[in-house]
Amino acid sequence: MTLTLYVGSKRYSSWSLRPYLALAHTGLAFECTTILLDRDTTRAEIARVTPSGRVPVLHHGDVVVWDSLAICEYLNELAPSAQLWPADRAARARARSISAEMHAGFQALRSNMAMDLGASKPGQGHTPEALADVRRVCDLWREALGASGGPFLFGWFSIADAMFAPVTTRFTTYGVELDATCRGYVDTIAKLPAMQQWLRDAAAEPVSRP
Repeated sequence: MTLTLYVGSKRYSSWSLRPYLALAHTGLAFECTTILLDRDTTRAEIARVTPSGRVPVLHHGDVVVWDSLAICEYLNELAPSAQLWPADRAARARARSISAEMHAGFQALRSNMAMDLGASKPGQGHTPEALADVRRVCDLWREALGASGGPFLFGWFSIADAMFAPVTTRFTTYGVELDATCRGYVDTIAKLPAMQQWLRDAAAEPVSRP
């Protein structure tokens, strides 16, 4: 069965980047179709592929899975050899916890430092609330990397890394000051082949936001 991942504009869709990285990590063959956001046809194009009205969405034969974290969980079951969650039960619980926190939280960071690949906005969005979110993210990273030894949060690339990957781009775009540990993690994510491909695709897209 063909795997097709429908994503939003790669410049802006942080939610789409997450399952894309997880899917690329599995090594499974897949197609990625981009639906550009903020266009007159966007709503109709998305409605054709998902009843949720939002991307990303994964099609696998007759199976349709939406929501970034749900897609990642589906991929973990589809390709267990990719070890998208840590094998150790305690580490797996920790990875799920910080992934869920990323999925549901950090609203100030999302609002004030939206993902905008290719842009340079140093100093913008540095509200007290957003910087508090930054500190929490960095605390999570340092704790996970310290426990695992890196280079990824739990040693091996996991869903947790996929969930935090868009944040690494935000820190770069908005010139967030980071210590050596967190800067090293940002660089590790940036060097992923799948991340490099996503960045190339994003650079080729039209700019639709100020």
